[in-house]
Amino acid sequence: MSDIKNTPKYKNKLIKAVRATLGHRATWLYMLLDEAEKAGINSDKFSKAAVMRCGCYQGNQLNAEAGTKSLKGLKKKLFNLPARLVFEMKILGCTDDRLDIDFYYCPLVAAWQEQGCTDEEISKLCDIAMEGDRGIAISFGCELDLGETIANGGNCCQIRFKRV
Repeated sequence: MSDIKNTPKYKNKLIKAVRATLGHRATWLYMLLDEAEKAGINSDKFSKAAVMRCGCYQGNQLNAEAGTKSLKGLKKKLFNLPARLVFEMKILGCTDDRLDIDFYYCPLVAAWQEQGCTDEEISKLCDIAMEGDRGIAISFGCELDLGETIANGGNCCQIRFKRV
């Protein structure tokens, strides 16, 4: 039985549609890595690097849009109201150099559960997916610290961007 708790509170049609789109991308990631493993390719050798590269790309775009490396700019551009509703986020604090957010729902985890992934597989997939967020952090001159995560059985994902 799964230890993962991931039940959405917000369930309107638009939020469900956005979650389904994100979940579809999470399904791509799972199936791509699963097929690589079936073909005898160790996905550990490329998966994190590819997702990190994507995160750095997105982070550079967010920097350009925000016109700043301030985490206030990141919050405004990436963690806007629609994103906060989809992931059921709570912004705990935001300064130029620190951004603390808790996520109470993850559509990626939901998609992996739908595919029948084990808790261990979900934890690994989450770690790979978080490379994108780590790449965004690097683009803002920061590091990303993760506390507990939904994928590891926590009540929320504790996301902490910190200036280095």
